[in-house]
Amino acid sequence: MGRCYCYILYSQDIDKYYVGYTCDEIEKRVARHRATNKGFTNRAKDWDVVHLEEYLTKEEAKARESEIKKWKSRKKIEILISSAGSEHSD
Repeated sequence: MGRCYCYILYSQDIDKYYVGYTCDEIEKRVARHRATNKGFTNRAKDWDVVHLEEYLTKEEAKARESEIKKWKSRKKIEILISSAGSEHSD
């Protein structure tokens, strides 16, 4: 089985974050968000991945997405993004 991801996208055009999950290749999923579609991400075309977490199962990725969405806090999302970036030295 492939990997699953919980991700956070950011659009500079509308200054908004979007939290989602996928078990598809992350590049393909982001391309679909940037393409014409219905829903929240249709508001902008400049979505970029600003945070990515990898999971072994769809259930884990979906649970993490739900956890982040329940925060309803831009500040907590920005803290997550900045702290995750400082933990990795790649």
